[in-house]
Amino acid sequence: MAKEDLLGASLWDAYSNKVTTLMNNPQHQGEISEVEAASHGNKLIVADFGAESCGDAVRLYWEIDPKSDIIVNSKFKSFGCGTAIASSDVMTELCIGKTVQEAVKITNIDVEFALRDTPDIPAVPPQKMHCSVMAYDVIKKAAGLYLGIDANSFEEDIIVCECARVSLGTLQEVIKLNNLKTVEQITDYTKAGGFCKSCIKPGGHEAREYYLVDILANVRREMDEEKMKAAADAGSTGSFENMTLVQKIKAVDAIVDENVRQFLIMDGGNMEVIDIKVGDEYIDVYIRYLGACNGCSSSSTGTLYAIEATLKEKLSSKIRVLPI
Repeated sequence: MAKEDLLGASLWDAYSNKVTTLMNNPQHQGEISEVEAASHGNKLIVADFGAESCGDAVRLYWEIDPKSDIIVNSKFKSFGCGTAIASSDVMTELCIGKTVQEAVKITNIDVEFALRDTPDIPAVPPQKMHCSVMAYDVIKKAAGLYLGIDANSFEEDIIVCECARVSLGTLQEVIKLNNLKTVEQITDYTKAGGFCKSCIKPGGHEAREYYLVDILANVRREMDEEKMKAAADAGSTGSFENMTLVQKIKAVDAIVDENVRQFLIMDGGNMEVIDIKVGDEYIDVYIRYLGACNGCSSSSTGTLYAIEATLKEKLSSKIRVLPI
């Protein structure tokens, strides 16, 4: 029976030709013995790693020239699915010729990318990305054994999405800088959550310490607290005029979020603060209308007056709102 009949054509098509070729005909499968490595004057490193989520395991052999730290030969054995075999084979190929210090920089993304037929089409379906992660982890294990250090020391950041190797710090920074509000936006910006999806929320194939839904909620709460603090600070007489430009924009955003924005969104619109310029007589707040508000007749009359009146009351009587 054809594989298309067993798996379905769409599932079969989710794997690259390189993956299907290597899972049946790996180029570096095998082992290296102590005797073989010693006969070349080299050191043998054997590292094992297993993925608890799927039961797959891989054993990596490195034959290393101790004078240069170069991996002159490498083999692997894999106990698992065909994708694990293909990922391990490519991982082994990528190690050969590199120093140990260079090899440890190989990521699961490098492994998956090397398995692609074309640069813009993933080599495996999302649920199989963990196989390339396993390859990445066994490299760290081997490097740690050779260098005599803990494999975890190679990881400087807390990794939230193992598939895309996206750290907690990166996620927090991207959410703040781009004012992200949904997990889908996080995935668009960082690729986190775009593969096996276990890092999105509890209940995936592998339990995680951090989930995107919680990270997003925590960062959004911090951002809201910062805005409210800015608004509260601005409530003191004369304090708005003395703020920096960034502080002024945050204070205006906070007031708009609390008093205006929800009404704009209800009508299918929104607004954003573009710039604030301080003159002798006025503090000009330049805004841009978004969605349904852009071009609406009320945007230059009633809506504009309501925004300006609110900002004058809450922040400074010198404020003048100018749409652009």
